[in-house]
Amino acid sequence: MAESRKTNFYIPFILLLIGGFLIFLLWSAFQATGLGSRVTDTDYYSKGLKYNTSQVEKRAAEVLGWHLATRLQGHTLEFHLTNSTGGVVDHASGSLYLALPDTAENIHLPLNEISAGLYRVMINATIHGPIQARLEMERNGARLNRQLLLNL
Repeated sequence: MAESRKTNFYIPFILLLIGGFLIFLLWSAFQATGLGSRVTDTDYYSKGLKYNTSQVEKRAAEVLGWHLATRLQGHTLEFHLTNSTGGVVDHASGSLYLALPDTAENIHLPLNEISAGLYRVMINATIHGPIQARLEMERNGARLNRQLLLNL
């Protein structure tokens, strides 16, 4: 009677899995010591899916040479928008977003153009203390974004 010998395939299979894991571990360590992330803009993740659009708008505003002067008097905030030659930038649409410390949502305040290149917004008198704000100005596809810290 011939005795049949069972081949145990579990041991080579486990050794193969361990070997594959070690190869993958070495490869990932090599990749981690390489060049790293090729993201060079630190604001990339803050823009989300609109990153390319916002960069095009920002470059358009830079090419136009927009300059923004800000003045706060009491609860009235004024912005004077000029181009690279000192001429006023009129008919721009603008918004101010206030991030209040104890609220989950931002307050949206549209800017009113009171004269050519001069934009004004009135902030509610009940808002006080240091407030983070974001200003957006847009005209003909060029957009200017600024972060502000208001001390009301």
